[in-house]
Amino acid sequence: MIQGSCCCGAVKFSLAKDPVFLGICHCSRCRKLGTSEFFMIEGDSLSWISGKEFVNEYHPEAGFKYKRCFCSQCGSSLGEILSDDEKFPIPANSLDTDPNIKVWFHEHVDSKPSWQLVHEGAKLFKHDPYQ
Repeated sequence: MIQGSCCCGAVKFSLAKDPVFLGICHCSRCRKLGTSEFFMIEGDSLSWISGKEFVNEYHPEAGFKYKRCFCSQCGSSLGEILSDDEKFPIPANSLDTDPNIKVWFHEHVDSKPSWQLVHEGAKLFKHDPYQ
């Protein structure tokens, strides 16, 4: 069982299955929201332990797919944790348990700042590989 939480511990969840993959997005929006390193998870593997009522959503401008969730108590980014989609992203830093998964790809590498590193052996995409 993989455990996850926000910084203050108000929000806690678990994953019954390993994430599908680990990716890194270099777009400015993901960097600003603290979701650059993300795990894609299967929605049916997520179980709430506590604090779902503390999760708020930021609704983006038209054209962006994902709403971004965060803890209303401490502000920790929680990705798209309230999604009803079959699969959705959550920030890698929201997991307390290391699922020991290597980075599969980097996306939006054309907008990568110099201080972000690229992992050896990971696939590189100039833009979003799923659009």
